[in-house]
Amino acid sequence: MTETAPLSGPGVEALVQRVIDVINAARPMPLSTSVMVSRDEIIELLEAALSELPEEVREARWLLKEREELLSKARVDAGLVIEEARTRVAQMVQRTEVVRSAERKARQMVEQAESQARRRQHEVDDYCDQRLEQFASALEKVQHAVANARTKLQPSMPVAEAVKSEPETEPSPNPAVFDQDEI
Repeated sequence: MTETAPLSGPGVEALVQRVIDVINAARPMPLSTSVMVSRDEIIELLEAALSELPEEVREARWLLKEREELLSKARVDAGLVIEEARTRVAQMVQRTEVVRSAERKARQMVEQAESQARRRQHEVDDYCDQRLEQFASALEKVQHAVANARTKLQPSMPVAEAVKSEPETEPSPNPAVFDQDEI
């Protein structure tokens, strides 16, 4: 016995042909295009054809059903993955914007700090200059007081000569501390 088409068993074709023959041989209904067939005979032939179908056909139907379920699940999963990816992209864009904003704010803060540091440096320089000016003024007063005191101690020597005649010495490594408030 030779094998028939893969979707039909050996007796399936014969049973289907028998159903066709029964329908063709059936009596026509009066005033109609319908025919009368024996319900039981047709059902019996079709059930026999179903039972004759090879197991592979049933398995193929099951595989097709599984395939559709798997494809449906894959579509749902793909939709979820795409939605999650969109959410992540939105978060990354938002983080990028947050980072850009933070960098802008940081640059502004650095610029403000540098400006404030320059302003304070100028204030410190001005303060030091004022203090040095006061110190120089106090030192001048002390020099005049010393010169006057020396003049009183040496009436025969003029002040100009006394200042010139003093040998110039280098300042000592541990000079006495000057307190301008004592003047």
